[in-house]
Amino acid sequence: MAIRKAVKGTAVVASGGLVAFYGLTQLTEYRKKQARLSRVEAVEQVNMAFQDELPSRQAQLTALRNTQEFDVLVVGGGATGSGCALDAVTRNLKTALVERDDFSSGTSSRSTKLIHGGVRYLQKALVKLDYEQYMMVKEALHERSNLLNIAPHLTALLPIMLPIYKWWQLPYYWAGIKIYDLVAGAQCLKSSYILTKTKALELFPMLKRDKLVGAIVYYDGQHNDARMNLAIALTAARYGAAIANYTEVVHLLKRVDPQMGKEIVCGARCRDVITGQEFDVRAKCVINATGPFTDALRKMDDQKNPNICQPSAGVHIVIPGYYSPDNMGLLDPATSDGRVIFFLPWEKMTIAGTTDTPTEITPHPIPMEEDINFILTEVRNYLSPDVEVRRGDVLAAWSGIRPLVTNPNSKDTQSICRNHIVHISDSGLVTIAGGKWTTYRSMAEDTLDAAVKAHNLSAGPSKTVGLMLEGAKDWTPTMYIRLVQDYGLEVEVAQHLASSYGGRAYEVAKMAHVTGKRWPIVGKRLVSEFPYIETTKSLV
Repeated sequence: MAIRKAVKGTAVVASGGLVAFYGLTQLTEYRKKQARLSRVEAVEQVNMAFQDELPSRQAQLTALRNTQEFDVLVVGGGATGSGCALDAVTRNLKTALVERDDFSSGTSSRSTKLIHGGVRYLQKALVKLDYEQYMMVKEALHERSNLLNIAPHLTALLPIMLPIYKWWQLPYYWAGIKIYDLVAGAQCLKSSYILTKTKALELFPMLKRDKLVGAIVYYDGQHNDARMNLAIALTAARYGAAIANYTEVVHLLKRVDPQMGKEIVCGARCRDVITGQEFDVRAKCVINATGPFTDALRKMDDQKNPNICQPSAGVHIVIPGYYSPDNMGLLDPATSDGRVIFFLPWEKMTIAGTTDTPTEITPHPIPMEEDINFILTEVRNYLSPDVEVRRGDVLAAWSGIRPLVTNPNSKDTQSICRNHIVHISDSGLVTIAGGKWTTYRSMAEDTLDAAVKAHNLSAGPSKTVGLMLEGAKDWTPTMYIRLVQDYGLEVEVAQHLASSYGGRAYEVAKMAHVTGKRWPIVGKRLVSEFPYIETTKSLV
């Protein structure tokens, strides 16, 4: 009885919160939708130079050295930094980007591979009546839809099952997931639905049967995070941005502003990590998009700047594909310590994660054994006793540092900001920190809006909503068949090329080595178990 009352009370609070939030947001929804449509039309009408041939790294370094002054210099080649570069260059700003390692070598390639609004954030928003968190979910759901549209070759819909083991949880979680659909509105991918115990076990036979009541299935997006990051950076280069990896910032350049009488950031001293050569890149505005290393660049600006980054380690493990179905994920909404665990199919394997533990900032974080064992323990709780979850089945593991931040613009500098923050220092350094993968585009838009205003740059509004990314043009779901028929590739290899390179897969197929066999004709595998092939020259 006490449980029923608690659930009923929570449902009433959640329903009241839903009405309040929904009413507030729907008042402006029509205008926002019209504004977004106008921005998509602006993308279609704008006349920007688009390079059919990508410049070499050497050509990009030459442009960085020889350009007298850029409008914007972005430091950091992760999802956010690459997004800032793309947003800036498509506003017709002269744009540069430098990354000390490889594009997406850090946190951006170590995610859960999901494009999602955040079911757990919505739950917290409704229970705590947190409007800021609700709007964060709503923004992420809009960005989810946009990302699925602008990079269809790198993304896919993924049904995710939420198994239910107590009767009272069924209406509670069903209401929450339905609200998730409702908040997405017209951008809902597919409607969620309830499964009986029998049907749930039919779709996910590895599930623990004992006390299973049923399941709820909802939809989110899945993407190849590293390739997506690279696609964003390459698209920026196509539109004229000078981008270079393995180029690190040694220190920031400053000059005295005669009007204000103080030093302002005017560029950066950079070093080519490969050759060791140093050179200056001058810019009207420098954007710090270095993720977990945000504070390092802020201290280059001013040693007195306090640390704002609160690094948190997110560990994932890869286990064999037989642990999950090929086309269904699993969500554990309440682990033993209150975290959320995803259990997702990925390239014929299974990804399980993530953790959320404080960590030190390092360029190459290593997953801790206790985190790996925690994930395995949680996986065991949901799988049938017939499936023996073994430590030896862990094929790989990675740790990504999530850059949670405290807001330097706020009086309460101790509280962690749930959303991203944009901060402009006294010297004009623009810092973008926090946020999540799914919202990289809106984060970049907010950053450039602030940069344009602070530095009086001549630029219009963002044009990246609906802007197709590298490889999206000429891609179709069945193009891999053409690759098989026209070039003599194996089906698995053709599918890999189509999903990795999109419309550029034909160019890659032309560079594939002849196998010397009757079949496949071309596409000599580097390793027999994987669809990666030898080519006549390096690819991006």
